[in-house]
Amino acid sequence: MNTHLLSSLGTLTMCTLILAGCARSDSSSEQPTLTLYTSVDDAFAEMVIDAFTEQTGIEVHVLGDTEATKTTGLITRVMAEMEHPIADVWWSSEPMGTILLSQAGALEPGAMQGMVGDDWPETLHSPDWSWIGNAMRARVIVYATDRVDTPPTTLAALTDPKYKGIVGMARPQFGTTRIHMAILADTWGIEPFTEWLEAMEHNNIRLYDGNARVVQAIAMGEIDIGLTDTDDVWSGQRNGWKVELVYETIEDHPTWPSAGPALIPNTIAIVKGSSNQELAKELAAFLASPAVEDLLYQSTTGNTPVDPTLRAQYGDALLDIDQLPDYVGASGKVREAINACERVLISP
Repeated sequence: MNTHLLSSLGTLTMCTLILAGCARSDSSSEQPTLTLYTSVDDAFAEMVIDAFTEQTGIEVHVLGDTEATKTTGLITRVMAEMEHPIADVWWSSEPMGTILLSQAGALEPGAMQGMVGDDWPETLHSPDWSWIGNAMRARVIVYATDRVDTPPTTLAALTDPKYKGIVGMARPQFGTTRIHMAILADTWGIEPFTEWLEAMEHNNIRLYDGNARVVQAIAMGEIDIGLTDTDDVWSGQRNGWKVELVYETIEDHPTWPSAGPALIPNTIAIVKGSSNQELAKELAAFLASPAVEDLLYQSTTGNTPVDPTLRAQYGDALLDIDQLPDYVGASGKVREAINACERVLISP
């Protein structure tokens, strides 16, 4: 474990001790169990929640989701439980499901206000502060280092016929690929987005069950290039696979312009009607803290922090967050974008 990570854990320990002291005046009272619904990868969720429980004594029952259907199943569950909530806290690896739950009235309005600074980017919190976003992954182009000398650096470039049959991505109905498609549909407009899908289908794009599977397919020689997330590439590299990533570059293409890599934040909220509101606030504040953002940045997931102090500390090592997508606007394009994906990429 490197010194930065040790420092983060120390800060995180202090943070949880302070939170625990503030939340409980009667240490002899029995602490109830909190229930957390999360689509964050198991290893990282366990790392953070174990630290929270160790320092506060609050047990957290964690319910996750599968890699292939990441978040979708949990959204359905929260919606079904709105009359009698089971979850106390929602911690998602993406924003769109969180926005949907907020709009449906499933998240506690105002609950996240004050947990981050008032200068938090507007696109990374709802107007009513029912959720906030932090700790972001990037969508990237991954390629085989032993077979691709000069990788494409924009989505428009992937439509070049020279890449026919060697490009893949995860199935667009789920996870961050679903989010990415919605962002593109919102940014470009549905017609140019559909034209891009048609160009990719003409180039025989291959679909896989999850982002990690895309990277594995490159390592196994099934494809040479893919769309995936930063953490999946780094995981592949730890496996010894010959893969590398490039971030999408800014390009003023006439049909498919690029503003750089799409960034996908984690999102945090308290479930409306939770029976453990005060302790839920303690866990939510913990998940939103700079200490946890730093811990995730220093971990193998490498999530880019949003906290201004951390951004000043790490400087140019972090991805730019000045041109974040309009996540709320993109959330309104999810169904239309997925319909186009299914019509063009899956139905033929």
